Amino acid sequence: MSRSREPLISLALYHAFKWSIVSPMLHAYFGGKIYGVENVPQSDPLVVVSNHASYFDPPIVSNCVRRPVAYMAKQELFEIPVLAQAIKLYGAYPVSRGNADRNAIRAALECLENGWAVGVFLQGTRTPDGRITEPKKGAALLAAKAKVPILPVSLWGTEGILEKGSSIPRAVPLTIRIGHVIDPPSSTNKDELAAVTQKCATVINEMHDLGR
Repeated sequence: MSRSREPLISLALYHAFKWSIVSPMLHAYFGGKIYGVENVPQSDPLVVVSNHASYFDPPIVSNCVRRPVAYMAKQELFEIPVLAQAIKLYGAYPVSRGNADRNAIRAALECLENGWAVGVFLQGTRTPDGRITEPKKGAALLAAKAKVPILPVSLWGTEGILEKGSSIPRAVPLTIRIGHVIDPPSSTNKDELAAVTQKCATVINEMHDLGR
């Protein structure tokens, strides 16, 4: 039987990390604005899809949707001090970049079966301006297999957090917009997966284009 929420220990760690570090930084340091929180289902499994422009995106998304999000994060992120510990608290698990990592897909489906929200960056990797130009069908595939809805999230401004060659986050303004849930594909047919994927990309880009 599927559980309606994440494990209590994960919720406890999530709230501790959120209120001690992530939320204060998001609001006081980055001047974060968040829109659409009322659109987030606070129970039951969910696939959260977003654009991606910064290593800091996973904890920011989790903070803004008000529940921990298990991320298919690329292996390299687990080699960055502090950030590695942060994303692990939020349920992240490694995926090999450029490979069809079946273990990661199985792990994501298991998280969904246990009531988690699972996060997927729609383009799979960071983009320089935060817009999605080549969305991948992985999120739609997970949603179709698990029969769970998709929640689109737009991150605006995160590409400016780290300058090239620097490890110190800059105090840039951030805006996070959360859209309405999108129904999962009714099958794993490639055309249907592509259509839902494109719908997610369009919604996220439209929210991103609203700017600050």
